[in-house]
Amino acid sequence: MNATFFQRFKAFMLDYLLIFAYLIALFILNVFLFPSLQLFFQGSLVTAQIMGFLMVTLPVSIYFIISDSILGGQSFGKKKMGIKVINAKGQTLSVPQAIYRTILKFMPWELSHFLVYRLVKIGDGEVPIYYYFIGGLIYALMFAYILTPFFTKRKQALYDMAAKTQVVKVNAKPFVR
Repeated sequence: MNATFFQRFKAFMLDYLLIFAYLIALFILNVFLFPSLQLFFQGSLVTAQIMGFLMVTLPVSIYFIISDSILGGQSFGKKKMGIKVINAKGQTLSVPQAIYRTILKFMPWELSHFLVYRLVKIGDGEVPIYYYFIGGLIYALMFAYILTPFFTKRKQALYDMAAKTQVVKVNAKPFVR
């Protein structure tokens, strides 16, 4: 049986508690223990983007890649909610499948980081038109990701459809194409 949007949302919120704890630890490290790390965010946009990716996006992505693949089977939140991600054959995701799904899932998040770094850099200056397009793409993807499970037969988010994955209840029968 397919996991509902609300089961998936609750699972993500439980996972986000772990992510939030990581972000607090990262904040403490950056502000109190290693304040010189903040210099990476004050120079070049490329350096700031790379450091933000390495410090936040990559560790969070690795958490989901490991936990949603055959390496872990279920994230903390999915385990608590009794759901898991499977592929089109009804199997736990391979590591490459989990990587692909995670890249698609977090694309709006990383695009928003890209945009925020640039908006902060221009300050009160004129916003280039393509920044509006990037912002529009971010919102379009977010709304598509949130709304598609309500309108698809298998309750799949857009990134699940693209990755050919599905979130199901643990003791449910998998989908077959």
